Amino acid sequence: MNKPTIKGDDMTIVKVKRNFQVTLPGDLRKKFNITEGDYMDVKIKEGGMFIKPVKIINHGQEYFYTKEWQKDEADADKDIAEGKIAGPFDTAADLIKELES
Repeated sequence: MNKPTIKGDDMTIVKVKRNFQVTLPGDLRKKFNITEGDYMDVKIKEGGMFIKPVKIINHGQEYFYTKEWQKDEADADKDIAEGKIAGPFDTAADLIKELES
């Protein structure tokens, strides 16, 4: 049996199935990197629903996602790409010497 899929410019129509479940089309799952078990934020907007994928962050790892941390990570990645690194070191003393220079 063919599964009807109706598409518009920025719209895909899906059918509500048993237990009120809907299946997101593969192209949308890929575009938004959605996998089984992911959470979705559902809001009422302008007489309809807006569904947005969300990632749940462990409380102890929140700081990894701050703008400051992400900027520092990007800076470190840039330094590594430009070869601005030191080591490996044979001894802790060699490491300390490098850090103090």
